[in-house]
Formats: sequence, structure tokens, C-alpha cells
Amino acid sequence: MQTGTALKEKAEKAITKVAMYGEDFNLDEFKVGDRDLPETKNLEDLDSDFKQTLLNAGVVPDEKDRSGSFLMLDNTVSHSTMRDPDVELMSLHDAMKKHDWLEEYSWKLVAVDADKYTAKSYLENANGYFIRAPAGKKSSMPVQTCLVMGHKDVTQTVHNILIVEEDAQLDVITGCTTKKGVERAMHLGISEIYVKKGGVLNFTMIHNWAEEIGVRPRTVIHLEEGATFVNNYILLKPVRSIQSYPTAILDGEGAFARFHTIAVAHPGSELDLGSRVLFNAPNTKAELVSRTITTGGKVIARGEMVANELHSKGHLECHGLVLNEGTQRAIPILEANVDDVELTHEAAVGRIAKEQVEYLMARGLTEEEAVGMIVRGFLDVGITGLPDELAADIDKTIAQIGRDAI
Repeated sequence: MQTGTALKEKAEKAITKVAMYGEDFNLDEFKVGDRDLPETKNLEDLDSDFKQTLLNAGVVPDEKDRSGSFLMLDNTVSHSTMRDPDVELMSLHDAMKKHDWLEEYSWKLVAVDADKYTAKSYLENANGYFIRAPAGKKSSMPVQTCLVMGHKDVTQTVHNILIVEEDAQLDVITGCTTKKGVERAMHLGISEIYVKKGGVLNFTMIHNWAEEIGVRPRTVIHLEEGATFVNNYILLKPVRSIQSYPTAILDGEGAFARFHTIAVAHPGSELDLGSRVLFNAPNTKAELVSRTITTGGKVIARGEMVANELHSKGHLECHGLVLNEGTQRAIPILEANVDDVELTHEAAVGRIAKEQVEYLMARGLTEEEAVGMIVRGFLDVGITGLPDELAADIDKTIAQIGRDAI
């Protein structure tokens, strides 16, 4: 077990370490975000612009149909409430004080010296949310969390730990966004997720950033025997740069992971997105499904599956659509280190077929409606349970993409 001193030394040595993928940012250009902003006792008391920002990131201020809510503004935990007695939600710093055993889960999946972004988060003693579903408990409604950049030219450092214990079930909707007027900032998010034997975690993330935001999440999920992890990721609005490559480690027999990604790269955006699964136990399964569109930006869609145990089964699907100018690159990786495994992949990059548009127009649709319908169908990977306001905002964004494509 590494001591705090050893981890600090590792982080200090890695504070200038360039990440393997994505644009390299100079963190010295950004101030550390505030840690002592005022508390928000009731999300309904926020101004109308802020509440709309939350809604567009999947977070409902009235907290209706939510078992709990968590809001982090810059580096301040601004709001945390929990209605469901079967779920635990609080700031990570408070949780570390309450639970001595939590030390065994902190910085165990994500390495402090992975790159400058993990090192920065460790050295800043990043706070974030702690969510725990106790053994055998099943939350009746999702927990909602929101990480908000409230000021320009700052760095937000976040460290989250989620634990779903044996035979428990938890749904989480998390939104990451910026307040109105905040165009340039850096978000560094560390998430360590543990799903115990027979546990189920459904995790939906909505990114709704501004045009000059740099985003560097670092996420690892550990699954035990018979555990299930379903991840939905949505990014439809402009952003400067996102580089995200979450890894699911299937360490228990029969564990299952599914990643769904839908993303749009607007002009000036660079998206390096993907997911990775390590099959470290027999009879494990995974599905990685990616749908990306460029309307002028750059997309790199990665997907990697590594089979280290017998009877591993996985499917990787990367589909990219080019509208107007832009770049799409799909990088599927399959690796089998034992026999008797089944890993498959399907990758395709291209434009909307003219014949498809003409077919729909012949049935009474305008060109704009036809393109919008094709785009909507392309992005549909079966994500359900989104708030009505977010679903409406997604439809509006897709419609605009269709208009811009003509």
C-alpha cells in the first residue's frame, strides 16, 4: 500500500507529464478555482439562466424524481441533498472523514502519475462527490450530480468515488457544464467506480461545455462477479477539446460493461473519445457503441478490447458521419491473449447518402426535415430516461445540425 508521501512524490514528478492522447494544455495559464463560494441551499433559488444551464445538462432544479442532488461550482461543493435513505451521497472530503475504510478506494484505480492532469488533481486535493449504494439496496430514482465551471480562466479539479455494493442497483445522471459567460477554463475530472458482486450501475453523463473549454476526464470502473455497468455519454454542443478514454476492468466472472457514446464535433472542436475494456475473468462480456458526427471539427473515436481470460465476448462499433467539412478517424483495437474468445468490430466513416435524402423527400419531407431525420436516427443508440427539457434541447440541436448540413 502506497503512503500519502509516496503518492505525493509520484504526482510531483508527473506534474509536467504530457498525456498520451489529446491536445496538450499549459495548466499554468489557469488559476485554481474557488473552494469557498456561497452554499446553495435550494437549487430552485438559482437565477433563471443558471437553472436553464442545469436543465440543459440533465439536472432538474426542482429535484423531482431524483433521489439526491449534488452541485459543485468551480472547486466548491455548493449543494448536496439526499432523499433516499438507501443511498449515501456527500462530498468526497466529508466521506473520507466519515469512513476510514474509504482510503482503500481512493487513488487505487486511477494512477496519480498517469499524466499532468491526474497529478494536478491529486496535488490540489481535489474534492468531488461520493455515492454509495449499500448491499442489496436499489434506488427508486436516479441520483443527479452537476459539475459547473463558474468563472473563466480557472481549473476545476474533481475527484469522485462511486461504490455499488453487492446486489445493489444505482442510477446516476451527471451533467458537466459552464455558467453563461464562461468561455475559457479547464475541467479535470477523476472518477473511480466500483461495482461489487451482482451490483448494477447505470451511469449517464451529459457534457454541455462552452467553446474554449478544455476537458480531461480520467475514469476507471472495476467490476466484480456478475456486476453490470452501463455508461451513456452525450456531447452535442461546441467545446475546445475533450480527451476521454474510460477503462472498465472486468475482474469477476460474468461481469458485463456497455458504453454508448454520441458526440458532435463543431468547427474548432477536437474530440478524442473512446472506451476500453479489460476482460480479466472468464465469461465476461462488453459492448462499445460509438456514433460521432463532425460539422467541421475533428473526431478521433477509439475503442479497445483486451481479452485476458477464456470465453470473453465483446463487440465494438464505431460509426462516424461527416457533414460539411471535418475529420473523422476511427481506431478500433482488438487483442486476444488467450484462445476461445470472441471479439468483433464494425467501423464506418462517411457522408449522408444522397439516395437516403431523396427517398425521404419523395415521401413529402423537405430536405431539411429529411437530413434531420437521418441525423436523429444515426445518433439513436437507445439512451432512455433523459429529462424532458434535455430531450427537447437535444432535438433542437439535432435540427440545427440538419439545417447546417444542407
